[in-house]
Amino acid sequence: MRPFEATVARPVVQTLDDLRWAIVTCVHQDQSMRIHLVDGTYELFRYYFAAPSHLNAAGEEVGAVRAVLGSMIQMLEDGATHIGIATDHVIESFRNELWDDYKDGSGIEEGIASQFGLLEDVLRAAGFVVWPMIEHEADDALGAAAVRYAADPTVDEVWICTPDKDLAQIVDDDAGICQFDRRKGVRYDETAVIEKFGVPPASIPDYLGLVGDSADGFPGLPGWGAKSTAAVLSRYGHIEHIPPAAGQWDITVRGGAKLAHTLAENRDLALLFRRIATIELDAAVSPTASDLHWTGPADDFDDLIARIDGDRQAARLRRLS
Repeated sequence: MRPFEATVARPVVQTLDDLRWAIVTCVHQDQSMRIHLVDGTYELFRYYFAAPSHLNAAGEEVGAVRAVLGSMIQMLEDGATHIGIATDHVIESFRNELWDDYKDGSGIEEGIASQFGLLEDVLRAAGFVVWPMIEHEADDALGAAAVRYAADPTVDEVWICTPDKDLAQIVDDDAGICQFDRRKGVRYDETAVIEKFGVPPASIPDYLGLVGDSADGFPGLPGWGAKSTAAVLSRYGHIEHIPPAAGQWDITVRGGAKLAHTLAENRDLALLFRRIATIELDAAVSPTASDLHWTGPADDFDDLIARIDGDRQAARLRRLS
Protein backbone atom coordinates (compact mmCIF):
# COMPACT_ATOMS: atom_id res chain seq x y z
CA MET A 1 0.00 0.00 0.00
CA ARG A 2 1.37 3.38 -0.99
CA PRO A 3 0.42 6.14 1.50
CA PHE A 4 -0.73 9.60 0.50
CA GLU A 5 1.98 12.14 -0.10
CA ALA A 6 2.58 13.89 3.23
CA THR A 7 2.66 17.33 1.64
CA VAL A 8 -0.91 18.36 2.45
CA ALA A 9 -0.91 21.40 4.75
CA ARG A 10 -2.30 20.80 8.22
CA PRO A 11 -5.55 22.79 8.43
CA VAL A 12 -6.01 25.59 10.95
CA VAL A 13 -8.71 24.67 13.49
CA GLN A 14 -10.99 27.59 14.39
CA THR A 15 -14.51 26.11 14.30
CA LEU A 16 -16.18 22.74 14.86
CA ASP A 17 -16.36 22.27 11.09
CA ASP A 18 -12.63 23.02 10.87
CA LEU A 19 -12.01 20.37 13.50
CA ARG A 20 -14.00 17.77 11.58
CA TRP A 21 -12.14 18.60 8.37
CA ALA A 22 -8.81 18.45 10.19
CA ILE A 23 -9.61 14.94 11.43
CA VAL A 24 -10.61 13.77 7.96
CA THR A 25 -7.53 15.35 6.36
CA CYS A 26 -5.09 13.88 8.87
CA VAL A 27 -6.63 10.42 8.57
CA HIS A 28 -6.46 10.55 4.77
CA GLN A 29 -2.78 11.47 4.91
CA ASP A 30 -2.14 8.09 6.52
CA GLN A 31 -4.22 6.11 4.03
CA SER A 32 -3.67 5.05 0.45
CA MET A 33 -6.14 6.17 -2.18
CA ARG A 34 -8.39 3.54 -3.69
CA ILE A 35 -10.49 4.56 -6.68
CA HIS A 36 -13.83 2.86 -7.25
CA LEU A 37 -15.24 2.98 -10.79
CA VAL A 38 -18.85 1.87 -11.13
CA ASP A 39 -20.89 0.83 -14.17
CA GLY A 40 -24.05 2.82 -13.52
CA THR A 41 -25.95 1.25 -16.42
CA TYR A 42 -25.30 -2.25 -15.10
CA GLU A 43 -26.37 -1.17 -11.62
CA LEU A 44 -29.61 0.31 -12.98
CA PHE A 45 -30.51 -2.92 -14.82
CA ARG A 46 -29.47 -5.02 -11.87
CA TYR A 47 -31.68 -3.21 -9.41
CA TYR A 48 -34.58 -2.75 -11.80
CA PHE A 49 -35.03 -6.52 -11.74
CA ALA A 50 -33.96 -7.03 -8.13
CA ALA A 51 -35.50 -4.14 -6.18
CA PRO A 52 -39.20 -3.50 -5.56
CA SER A 53 -41.06 -1.17 -7.90
CA HIS A 54 -41.72 2.30 -6.51
CA LEU A 55 -43.97 4.95 -8.04
CA ASN A 56 -43.61 8.53 -6.85
CA ALA A 57 -46.49 10.95 -6.45
CA ALA A 58 -46.36 11.80 -10.15
CA GLY A 59 -46.63 8.15 -11.12
CA GLU A 60 -42.99 7.82 -12.22
CA GLU A 61 -41.19 4.53 -11.70
CA VAL A 62 -38.17 5.34 -9.51
CA GLY A 63 -37.50 2.06 -7.73
CA ALA A 64 -34.24 1.24 -9.50
CA VAL A 65 -32.84 4.75 -9.02
CA ARG A 66 -33.60 4.59 -5.30
CA ALA A 67 -31.84 1.23 -5.07
CA VAL A 68 -28.75 2.32 -7.03
CA LEU A 69 -28.41 5.43 -4.89
CA GLY A 70 -28.68 3.30 -1.77
CA SER A 71 -25.97 1.01 -3.11
CA MET A 72 -23.62 3.92 -3.80
CA ILE A 73 -24.25 5.28 -0.31
CA GLN A 74 -23.35 1.85 1.06
CA MET A 75 -20.00 2.13 -0.71
CA LEU A 76 -19.36 5.40 1.12
CA GLU A 77 -20.46 3.87 4.42
CA ASP A 78 -18.02 1.01 3.78
CA GLY A 79 -15.16 3.47 3.41
CA ALA A 80 -15.00 4.41 -0.27
CA THR A 81 -13.84 8.00 -0.75
CA HIS A 82 -13.30 8.40 -4.51
CA ILE A 83 -16.08 7.10 -6.77
CA GLY A 84 -16.65 7.63 -10.49
CA ILE A 85 -19.83 6.35 -12.12
CA ALA A 86 -20.14 5.80 -15.88
CA THR A 87 -23.51 5.53 -17.61
CA ASP A 88 -24.80 4.93 -21.10
CA HIS A 89 -26.65 8.18 -21.70
CA VAL A 90 -27.78 6.56 -24.93
CA ILE A 91 -27.41 2.84 -25.60
CA GLU A 92 -26.09 3.30 -29.14
CA SER A 93 -22.40 4.08 -29.68
CA PHE A 94 -19.84 4.17 -32.47
CA ARG A 95 -19.87 0.35 -32.39
CA ASN A 96 -23.33 0.31 -33.97
CA GLU A 97 -21.70 1.65 -37.13
CA LEU A 98 -19.30 -1.30 -37.14
CA TRP A 99 -21.86 -4.08 -36.69
CA ASP A 100 -25.56 -3.78 -37.54
CA ASP A 101 -26.68 -6.21 -34.85
CA TYR A 102 -24.75 -4.54 -32.05
CA LYS A 103 -26.91 -3.71 -29.02
CA ASP A 104 -29.05 -0.65 -29.69
CA GLY A 105 -31.46 -0.42 -26.80
CA SER A 106 -34.41 -1.88 -28.65
CA GLY A 107 -36.60 -3.98 -26.41
CA ILE A 108 -35.68 -2.17 -23.18
CA GLU A 109 -38.72 -1.91 -20.94
CA GLU A 110 -40.15 1.57 -20.55
CA GLY A 111 -39.92 1.28 -16.79
CA ILE A 112 -36.16 1.09 -16.95
CA ALA A 113 -35.59 3.35 -19.97
CA SER A 114 -37.41 6.16 -18.18
CA GLN A 115 -34.94 6.01 -15.28
CA PHE A 116 -31.71 6.48 -17.25
CA GLY A 117 -31.66 10.29 -17.13
CA LEU A 118 -33.10 10.42 -13.62
CA LEU A 119 -30.33 8.16 -12.35
CA GLU A 120 -27.64 10.50 -13.68
CA ASP A 121 -29.35 13.54 -12.16
CA VAL A 122 -29.85 11.94 -8.76
CA LEU A 123 -26.31 10.59 -8.51
CA ARG A 124 -24.84 13.98 -9.46
CA ALA A 125 -27.05 15.73 -6.90
CA ALA A 126 -25.91 13.22 -4.28
CA GLY A 127 -22.35 14.40 -4.91
CA PHE A 128 -21.03 11.61 -7.12
CA VAL A 129 -19.01 12.17 -10.28
CA VAL A 130 -21.01 10.85 -13.25
CA TRP A 131 -19.82 10.34 -16.84
CA PRO A 132 -22.76 9.98 -19.25
CA MET A 133 -21.50 8.38 -22.46
CA ILE A 134 -22.92 9.15 -25.91
CA GLU A 135 -20.37 8.28 -28.62
CA HIS A 136 -18.59 5.87 -26.30
CA GLU A 137 -20.01 3.39 -23.80
CA ALA A 138 -19.84 3.19 -20.04
CA ASP A 139 -17.24 0.41 -20.39
CA ASP A 140 -14.97 2.78 -22.33
CA ALA A 141 -15.22 5.41 -19.61
CA LEU A 142 -14.39 2.85 -16.92
CA GLY A 143 -11.36 1.64 -18.85
CA ALA A 144 -10.14 5.14 -19.68
CA ALA A 145 -10.56 6.26 -16.07
CA ALA A 146 -8.79 3.19 -14.69
CA VAL A 147 -5.73 3.66 -16.88
CA ARG A 148 -5.62 7.42 -16.26
CA TYR A 149 -5.92 7.27 -12.48
CA ALA A 150 -3.65 4.25 -12.05
CA ALA A 151 -0.84 6.42 -13.44
CA ASP A 152 -1.35 8.91 -10.59
CA PRO A 153 1.36 8.33 -7.94
CA THR A 154 -1.10 9.14 -5.14
CA VAL A 155 -3.40 6.29 -6.24
CA ASP A 156 -2.68 2.87 -4.82
CA GLU A 157 -5.48 0.81 -6.38
CA VAL A 158 -8.22 1.18 -8.95
CA TRP A 159 -11.22 -1.14 -8.60
CA ILE A 160 -13.46 -1.44 -11.68
CA CYS A 161 -16.80 -2.41 -10.18
CA THR A 162 -18.62 -4.42 -12.83
CA PRO A 163 -18.85 -8.10 -13.81
CA ASP A 164 -18.71 -7.19 -17.53
CA LYS A 165 -16.19 -9.51 -19.19
CA ASP A 166 -14.97 -6.69 -21.49
CA LEU A 167 -13.33 -4.90 -18.58
CA ALA A 168 -11.11 -7.89 -17.77
CA GLN A 169 -8.77 -6.59 -20.48
CA ILE A 170 -7.94 -3.56 -18.30
CA VAL A 171 -6.84 -5.59 -15.27
CA ASP A 172 -3.17 -4.88 -14.59
CA ASP A 173 -1.41 -6.04 -11.44
CA ASP A 174 1.60 -3.76 -11.94
CA ALA A 175 -0.65 -0.71 -12.34
CA GLY A 176 -2.87 -1.70 -9.41
CA ILE A 177 -6.02 -2.18 -11.54
CA CYS A 178 -8.42 -4.97 -10.64
CA GLN A 179 -12.01 -5.84 -11.48
CA PHE A 180 -14.56 -6.33 -8.74
CA ASP A 181 -17.94 -8.04 -8.94
CA ARG A 182 -19.82 -6.30 -6.14
CA ARG A 183 -22.80 -8.65 -6.30
CA LYS A 184 -20.67 -11.77 -5.79
CA GLY A 185 -17.96 -10.08 -3.74
CA VAL A 186 -15.26 -11.45 -6.08
CA ARG A 187 -12.10 -9.52 -6.95
CA TYR A 188 -10.21 -10.34 -10.15
CA ASP A 189 -6.49 -9.75 -10.52
CA GLU A 190 -4.52 -11.08 -13.51
CA THR A 191 -4.33 -14.59 -12.07
CA ALA A 192 -8.09 -14.66 -11.49
CA VAL A 193 -8.74 -13.46 -15.05
CA ILE A 194 -6.63 -16.31 -16.40
CA GLU A 195 -8.44 -18.79 -14.15
CA LYS A 196 -11.81 -17.56 -15.38
CA PHE A 197 -11.16 -17.19 -19.12
CA GLY A 198 -8.03 -19.22 -19.73
CA VAL A 199 -6.21 -16.21 -21.19
CA PRO A 200 -4.48 -13.14 -19.71
CA PRO A 201 -6.11 -9.69 -19.79
CA ALA A 202 -4.25 -8.63 -22.97
CA SER A 203 -5.97 -11.46 -24.90
CA ILE A 204 -9.53 -10.76 -23.71
CA PRO A 205 -10.50 -8.74 -26.85
CA ASP A 206 -9.19 -11.59 -29.03
CA TYR A 207 -11.07 -14.10 -26.88
CA LEU A 208 -14.33 -12.19 -27.32
CA GLY A 209 -13.61 -11.70 -31.01
CA LEU A 210 -13.57 -15.48 -31.47
CA VAL A 211 -16.15 -16.57 -28.87
CA GLY A 212 -18.49 -13.61 -29.31
CA ASP A 213 -20.57 -11.75 -26.76
CA SER A 214 -24.31 -12.34 -26.90
CA ALA A 215 -24.95 -9.50 -24.44
CA ASP A 216 -23.43 -7.04 -26.89
CA GLY A 217 -24.90 -8.63 -29.99
CA PHE A 218 -21.95 -10.06 -31.91
CA PRO A 219 -21.67 -13.82 -32.40
CA GLY A 220 -17.98 -14.66 -32.75
CA LEU A 221 -16.94 -17.45 -35.15
CA PRO A 222 -18.78 -20.77 -35.54
CA GLY A 223 -17.20 -23.58 -33.56
CA TRP A 224 -14.88 -21.37 -31.55
CA GLY A 225 -16.01 -22.13 -28.03
CA ALA A 226 -14.54 -20.99 -24.74
CA LYS A 227 -12.23 -23.98 -24.23
CA SER A 228 -10.82 -24.15 -27.76
CA THR A 229 -10.36 -20.39 -27.90
CA ALA A 230 -8.57 -20.31 -24.56
CA ALA A 231 -6.29 -23.15 -25.63
CA VAL A 232 -5.28 -21.45 -28.87
CA LEU A 233 -4.91 -17.94 -27.45
CA SER A 234 -3.00 -19.12 -24.40
CA ARG A 235 -0.37 -20.23 -26.92
CA TYR A 236 -0.55 -17.51 -29.58
CA GLY A 237 -1.92 -14.53 -27.69
CA HIS A 238 -3.62 -12.66 -30.50
CA ILE A 239 -5.68 -13.57 -33.56
CA GLU A 240 -3.10 -12.36 -36.06
CA HIS A 241 -0.48 -14.64 -34.50
CA ILE A 242 -2.54 -17.82 -34.98
CA PRO A 243 -1.07 -19.83 -37.92
CA PRO A 244 -3.53 -20.14 -40.81
CA ALA A 245 -3.46 -23.97 -40.94
CA ALA A 246 -3.96 -26.35 -38.05
CA GLY A 247 -0.96 -28.33 -39.27
CA GLN A 248 1.15 -25.31 -38.38
CA TRP A 249 -0.13 -25.18 -34.81
CA ASP A 250 2.25 -26.53 -32.21
CA ILE A 251 -0.61 -27.36 -29.85
CA THR A 252 -3.30 -30.00 -30.10
CA VAL A 253 -6.88 -28.74 -30.06
CA ARG A 254 -9.93 -30.85 -30.65
CA GLY A 255 -11.36 -30.05 -34.08
CA GLY A 256 -8.32 -27.92 -34.83
CA ALA A 257 -8.48 -28.37 -38.61
CA LYS A 258 -12.07 -27.14 -38.74
CA LEU A 259 -11.32 -24.25 -36.41
CA ALA A 260 -8.34 -23.19 -38.51
CA HIS A 261 -10.44 -23.35 -41.69
CA THR A 262 -13.20 -21.26 -40.10
CA LEU A 263 -10.69 -18.66 -38.94
CA ALA A 264 -8.97 -18.55 -42.32
CA GLU A 265 -12.29 -17.80 -44.03
CA ASN A 266 -13.46 -15.30 -41.38
CA ARG A 267 -10.28 -13.69 -40.09
CA ASP A 268 -11.42 -10.17 -41.01
CA LEU A 269 -14.70 -10.77 -39.19
CA ALA A 270 -12.88 -11.99 -36.10
CA LEU A 271 -10.68 -8.90 -36.16
CA LEU A 272 -13.80 -6.74 -36.49
CA PHE A 273 -15.34 -8.42 -33.45
CA ARG A 274 -12.08 -7.91 -31.58
CA ARG A 275 -12.23 -4.22 -32.49
CA ILE A 276 -15.77 -4.04 -31.10
CA ALA A 277 -14.68 -5.76 -27.89
CA THR A 278 -11.68 -3.49 -27.36
CA ILE A 279 -12.11 -0.80 -24.71
CA GLU A 280 -11.51 2.72 -26.04
CA LEU A 281 -9.19 4.58 -23.71
CA ASP A 282 -9.92 8.08 -25.05
CA ALA A 283 -13.42 8.36 -23.56
CA ALA A 284 -13.94 11.64 -21.70
CA VAL A 285 -13.58 11.32 -17.92
CA SER A 286 -12.52 13.63 -15.10
CA PRO A 287 -8.94 14.92 -15.47
CA THR A 288 -7.60 13.80 -12.08
CA ALA A 289 -8.28 11.15 -9.48
CA SER A 290 -8.85 13.82 -6.84
CA ASP A 291 -11.88 15.02 -8.83
CA LEU A 292 -13.67 11.86 -7.68
CA HIS A 293 -13.46 12.71 -3.98
CA TRP A 294 -16.97 12.67 -2.52
CA THR A 295 -17.59 15.79 -0.44
CA GLY A 296 -21.36 15.75 0.03
CA PRO A 297 -24.62 16.46 -1.81
CA ALA A 298 -25.05 19.31 -4.28
CA ASP A 299 -27.41 22.28 -3.90
CA ASP A 300 -30.23 20.66 -5.90
CA PHE A 301 -30.15 17.46 -3.86
CA ASP A 302 -33.30 18.12 -1.82
CA ASP A 303 -35.51 18.55 -4.89
CA LEU A 304 -34.25 15.41 -6.58
CA ILE A 305 -34.29 13.27 -3.46
CA ALA A 306 -37.92 14.29 -2.94
CA ARG A 307 -38.71 13.15 -6.48
CA ILE A 308 -37.64 9.60 -5.63
CA ASP A 309 -39.11 9.64 -2.10
CA GLY A 310 -35.59 9.21 -0.78
CA ASP A 311 -35.85 10.53 2.78
CA ARG A 312 -33.98 7.52 4.14
CA GLN A 313 -31.16 7.84 1.61
CA ALA A 314 -30.97 11.56 2.29
CA ALA A 315 -30.54 10.94 6.01
CA ARG A 316 -27.71 8.48 5.36
CA LEU A 317 -25.93 10.97 3.10
CA ARG A 318 -26.25 13.79 5.59
CA ARG A 319 -24.71 11.62 8.30
CA LEU A 320 -21.78 10.93 5.98
CA SER A 321 -21.28 14.55 4.95
